Amino acid sequence: MRKPRIALGALALLVGCLVNYIGDRIIGVRIELFWGLQSFNFLWFLQLFVWPVVVGIVVAAIFGLGGKWLCYFPPAIVRGIAYLEMKYILGVPEGAALIPIGWWIFYVILAVECAALGGVLGEIMVKRTYGRTSPEQAQRELIHPNRKDKASTGE
Repeated sequence: MRKPRIALGALALLVGCLVNYIGDRIIGVRIELFWGLQSFNFLWFLQLFVWPVVVGIVVAAIFGLGGKWLCYFPPAIVRGIAYLEMKYILGVPEGAALIPIGWWIFYVILAVECAALGGVLGEIMVKRTYGRTSPEQAQRELIHPNRKDKASTGE
């Protein structure tokens, strides 16, 4: 039973990284570059705060319960690859500067936290509730509010 869950987790991570990467290329902003104050525009905001929420929702929707813990990784992986790609492969364009590693870590933390929000939203969508009560248990409690199930009392 453990192997299918691991495979599903790997698939969720792979799809999450792919969605994050494709979104980054479509939006077209390289947050690892600093162009002065013009760096901080709507697209930059969209890429750093909104798109990771979408990535978190996708990961949690694929993985199911527990996806809110798995959704931390795709933004960190993609941001790390993008930084290394800019530093060692593509190079920094003229007029721009590579952000210091401390600021990059701060941006990664922001992206990861936004993905965590998406992971919680994705789990809510999968489970249709948040907390310990399943939808079936909540429905039984609505129909019979004073009745205690054997499963809930431990009998």
